[in-house]
Amino acid sequence: MNFLLPINIDTMPTTNIKRIAVFTSGGDAPGMNAAIRAVVRTAIYHGIEVFGIMQGYDGMINGIFQRLEAQDVGNIIHRGGTMLRSARSEEFRTIEGRQKAYNSLKSIDIDACIGIGGNGTFTGAMLFSREFDMPFIGLPGTIDNDLYGTDCTIGFDTAINTATSAMDKIRDTADSHNRLFFIEVMGRHSGFIALHSGIGVGAGSIFIPENPINCVQTLIQILKKGERRNKRVNLVVVAEGSACGGAMDVSAQVKAAVGSKYDIKVTVIGHLQRGGSPSCFDRVLASRLGFSAVEALIEGKSNVMVGLMDNRISYTPFEEAIKNDKPLDQDLVRMAEILSL
Repeated sequence: MNFLLPINIDTMPTTNIKRIAVFTSGGDAPGMNAAIRAVVRTAIYHGIEVFGIMQGYDGMINGIFQRLEAQDVGNIIHRGGTMLRSARSEEFRTIEGRQKAYNSLKSIDIDACIGIGGNGTFTGAMLFSREFDMPFIGLPGTIDNDLYGTDCTIGFDTAINTATSAMDKIRDTADSHNRLFFIEVMGRHSGFIALHSGIGVGAGSIFIPENPINCVQTLIQILKKGERRNKRVNLVVVAEGSACGGAMDVSAQVKAAVGSKYDIKVTVIGHLQRGGSPSCFDRVLASRLGFSAVEALIEGKSNVMVGLMDNRISYTPFEEAIKNDKPLDQDLVRMAEILSL
């Protein structure tokens, strides 16, 4: 297997790691269980003991550990959510909380950790590793797909498929009543879900956080063009953090501008996007990343996120993964605009 190795990676000589811990943190994402399974079984193959940390960094602080064997991660690859549970920890943000976490890990002789999550997870791991010299490897687990250093994050493919499926059903009722539907998807700071699902359903317009222009006026012009060719179905996809507001805000602005000309409806898909059985793509991606995370630790790598770039495993230092923005593909943005005509 070929590896893309960014510079500035903390790489030590091959280590003799005997016991590792794995945990999930932040928002759950479909495919996390597949990643846990891969970590556990790869570690056991290499003769390494594995402990699961329940409830993220809170569990690390409070010593909520569970020894994991190969059979413990059987029959979970198809399940959404995370068997290890997840939580956001305010206490871990303090040096005192991280000290407690370190003491808990050392009490059972943990040599290294693998964390599955997003920016917050990696920020905590970077600080912890610097303060206490504990090797950490991160796996990108977030439906938002907004982490620098990987083409896809665990859960993104499932989320856009869930959103697309929901919108296909909405299209049926929109067509029956000639309605204008505003559909809100997740994405407080990034438009990946909105852009990809919007293209997938042939949306008339897509509102994303990265686009600061007066998108409401642009939408009204698009609607007028649709009227001239008797376009019946109008689906507008809105990221929750779009520059013009959420779906309720955007629909209200449009209604104020056009009056009762359209029968406007709003649907918020919400946390349906987080749940459900992961797609095959997410299962394979999570398995590849979990497998590579364990082997990265064995090779002596630390403080990096394992990702997938151009279908090859890559390693990105936590600091780069956290501070660098992941841009949308502008060719996709342009294509979406053209295809919505």
